Amino acid sequence: MPTRKYCCAAPLSLAIAVSVVCLRPTPARAQEPPQGVIRVGVSLVLVDATVKTKAGQIMPELKKEDFELREDGVAQNIDVFSRDELALDVALVLDLSDSIGPFRGPLRDAANTALAALKPDDEVALFTFSTDAQLRVPFTKDKASIADQISTFRAGGATNVNDAIFLPAQYFLKLPPKSRRVIVLISDDVGTDAGGQGTRDIITEAIASDAVLYNLKIPGYNPPQTLFAAGLVPGLVNIRKVIDQTGGEIFDVRDVAHLDDAFRALIQRIKTRYTLGYYTHATAAEGKPHKLDIRLAPMFGKKGRDYVVLAKTGFYVH
Repeated sequence: MPTRKYCCAAPLSLAIAVSVVCLRPTPARAQEPPQGVIRVGVSLVLVDATVKTKAGQIMPELKKEDFELREDGVAQNIDVFSRDELALDVALVLDLSDSIGPFRGPLRDAANTALAALKPDDEVALFTFSTDAQLRVPFTKDKASIADQISTFRAGGATNVNDAIFLPAQYFLKLPPKSRRVIVLISDDVGTDAGGQGTRDIITEAIASDAVLYNLKIPGYNPPQTLFAAGLVPGLVNIRKVIDQTGGEIFDVRDVAHLDDAFRALIQRIKTRYTLGYYTHATAAEGKPHKLDIRLAPMFGKKGRDYVVLAKTGFYVH
């Protein structure tokens, strides 16, 4: 198999990833999303967060004053706060390996329902992968056309999950940052081809592109010999590590009967993440990562014990 070549950002020393952007001269009000987002001028750090109770229930009614945000240990003023107000760019990444063939029909139906819940201005792109990963449909607002194509592709080949995550992250890097960015990996996660990039480079690329990885893990057909062979392939991406370091989640589908519910729940989770933003004094000249810590006010208890925050944990100023 030919060697795949990519342009990759330099590796980072910690799990980091938030948008560093600029607003037009008129500042955004605290309860409204920024308008005209670009990457020059005044640096505004944006970070999406999901907050859950100790029992795993989403905490949906939080307000700006319920959050505390620190950069390198220093408390910051939250200048932007919203929930499902900024537009979404969703990169769907569909596994076309042999093990997924029987599930393409149900996936099409589930995607049609789930993607319909997105807002009119949200956009979706479609990637597929087996031995190689490729872009099938660039970003479009026509969600129905994306769903319709899912069952039209021919299944077959290896499962190159590494390139499947790396390619959409690389694609995001080439686009102007105008929306929140999410990669949704739809796969049984049984990799049999390590592709051209390892876990470290994949995390770096996702971080550089400001993309959060979500995983819709579906029950593919994998004979025992396939699972055994996958365990022998060196360099397979650690999907859980990429998800943890970009602030996403895994939605594990136990059987096809629950596929529709899981897909809709995943899209709903993406839509309803909190977006927090603040102006940073950090500059690109420093050339170092800056740590972020997002937690709730003391009245909610202790982070990690009484509630969980899923979010990116730092950033570089570019």
